[in-house]
Amino acid sequence: MGPGPHVSAGPGPGLTPGGPPDPDRYVLELEDTFDGTTLDPARWVPHYLPQWSSRAASAARYALGDGTLRLRVEEDQPPWCPDLDGQLRVSSLQTGVFSGPVGSRVGQHRFHPDVVVREAQDEQRLWTPQYGWVEMRARGTDDPAAMVALWMIGFEDSPERSAEICVAEIFGRDVHPDHALVGMGVHPFGDPAVVDEFAAHRLAIDAREPHTYAVDWTPEHVDFLVDGVHVTRVAQSPAYPMQLMLNVYAFPGPDGGPPPGPYPKDFVVEHVRGYRRVDGPSGLP
Repeated sequence: MGPGPHVSAGPGPGLTPGGPPDPDRYVLELEDTFDGTTLDPARWVPHYLPQWSSRAASAARYALGDGTLRLRVEEDQPPWCPDLDGQLRVSSLQTGVFSGPVGSRVGQHRFHPDVVVREAQDEQRLWTPQYGWVEMRARGTDDPAAMVALWMIGFEDSPERSAEICVAEIFGRDVHPDHALVGMGVHPFGDPAVVDEFAAHRLAIDAREPHTYAVDWTPEHVDFLVDGVHVTRVAQSPAYPMQLMLNVYAFPGPDGGPPPGPYPKDFVVEHVRGYRRVDGPSGLP
């Protein structure tokens, strides 16, 4: 799918780079400005889809300091699920986790048709909103072997509740000093009510610098914004609770071997915020 329109990102009239444009319609429920020295376990599960692998193999690597989170892939980091996902390395945080028993096919984000639960997970719903405003302020990377992203997936306590809202995904190969391609949209996965609608939009930003990426998720549609500027709208809306997925990926080399350097591959995040709609359900447990 080709890139969308060229958009110059910057605050529009009456807007700021952070927070919803109409705060009276929203209530802040999730905020992490990463000011401490450890991740808050009431906000984040520091693993990537651990039910399909294990908590040990899917553990995130990260550093906190100076009010930022650095999600990172390091040179000695093992692939998270090598038999089904090759040499892919991931460091990820998520705001929920759910699976069936070992050996079952019940679990979130079935990334491969052959996956079965290898390590059953205790259910956690740390923040699983249905509708609202979600944003991150973050710096990407121009490492061609890396990709950074904030996305939302259905909690998937029922298999059809499995669509994705991609707030932003940025491949390092698509980052340039004067522009970047930023992927936004929805994917259905196992949701028959959602049609794939996703595009990489050419934005006049240096994605290596801090920018605010946001979605306004309503019962009718999802709007995507960068630094307060509207980029695109998807006229679809998953109608069930979703959880956040915040991650950096390191992709295998051209020969299928380990990701090439340099290391570490960092995704620097300054804040993540989530607001529920005043007239909508809470995402808190």
